[in-house]
Amino acid sequence: MLDTTLANLLDAFLAGSWTEDRLVARAKAALGRSHRFIRPFVRRVLAAFPAPTHSDRLRVFALADEEFRKGWRRAEPHTAKRFFPVPVMAPHQAARGWLIPEITTAEKVCEVLRIDRHQLDWLADCAGRNHRESSPKLHHYRYRWIPKPSGRSRVLEIPKPILKQVQRNVLGQILDAIPPHAAAHGFRIGRSILTNAVPHSGRAVVLRFDLAIFFSSISADAVTAIFRTAGYPPDVARQLTGLCTTRLPKAVWDQRPRPAADGSDSLEERHLRNRHLPQGAPTSPALANLVAFRLDRRLDGLAKSLDVTYTRYADDLAFSGGIDLTRRSEKFRNAVARIVSEEGFRLNPLKTRVMPQSVRQTVAGVVVNIRTSIPRAEFDRLKAVLTNCLRHGPESQNREAHPNFRAYLAGKLAHVARLNPTRGRKLLALFDQIRWQSA
Repeated sequence: MLDTTLANLLDAFLAGSWTEDRLVARAKAALGRSHRFIRPFVRRVLAAFPAPTHSDRLRVFALADEEFRKGWRRAEPHTAKRFFPVPVMAPHQAARGWLIPEITTAEKVCEVLRIDRHQLDWLADCAGRNHRESSPKLHHYRYRWIPKPSGRSRVLEIPKPILKQVQRNVLGQILDAIPPHAAAHGFRIGRSILTNAVPHSGRAVVLRFDLAIFFSSISADAVTAIFRTAGYPPDVARQLTGLCTTRLPKAVWDQRPRPAADGSDSLEERHLRNRHLPQGAPTSPALANLVAFRLDRRLDGLAKSLDVTYTRYADDLAFSGGIDLTRRSEKFRNAVARIVSEEGFRLNPLKTRVMPQSVRQTVAGVVVNIRTSIPRAEFDRLKAVLTNCLRHGPESQNREAHPNFRAYLAGKLAHVARLNPTRGRKLLALFDQIRWQSA
């Protein structure tokens, strides 16, 4: 087929009103004359797409339509008039119920996100120039390396105030209206570390897996696919993706603490130096949940097939079940690893755990052997801090210089009380005896 002529015909379809006569008329103008196979094809298009759709979907439909292909080969048409399609929202079938704003142009992006066109172009950085700026003042993000228990470090990519506000607008206007899979418990209204842990309480065995370099392994293409599924035209999806992804400047990577001498951090470098979800942006958790939808669906299906419970909290995957899961744990682990790999993620083998009830079972840091609770060592540390506050005064225990140490401790106690009310009451009794006047 003549690719450019076919592309122009499909653009002609999308360049005006979506009715049979108008589609046929624009097709005639695009090809220079009428062709008998066009009107029947237009009717099939309207039956398949009651509303305007993306040109790539029309192309797939046309190439799969045998009668259209036969007519096209016989006619050998040429381009008589060039058409440019009007951008339209064309959501995937699964996205039809998403209550998201209709955005078809850059001007509408600016209106919804409350920025001007210059800010949109600068912040979205679709040309990918920002990470090459030599001055950190021109970067859209601030960078901070945080040590991990393994001895390595992870980088926080923190958007500067203007970009952070725009990302919050993307989150509030668009992403919060798109539902993740029911198994996802992290970063969701009404879900928490507690709702993630409760389904695994009192089970014979708990299996835990960790997704390696979770945020940075999610590429810009995966993010664009979310916005395209929502129905946004290619240019709009690309701009929204640009606002929510970034590339780590080489100078920042080169300044990382304790680089791996054996080059084992090369995969992390590749993810960070390409466009990815930044850990530190308000949009990243929601987008990560949405990108992981297929992963969650497949893992949940695997779990249900064996009467196993599955939940995910960010990069922490948890499964629990009875004796059957204990017997099949090795085969089950292999199945999970295969699905994770096929969905473009990678497991951290050092953090995979099979935990029968004879050992402490934890899910995202919550003990679940009989009922939810914090680990005993964490409870003992917090109890010791409160006891020392009573004996020596609160300022003696504020070693990290929290500006409001009382509120900090109150938050810790609230967390304990949510997980285990009995332990929470014991700690609260100590907290209520502390004299805070000098704190």
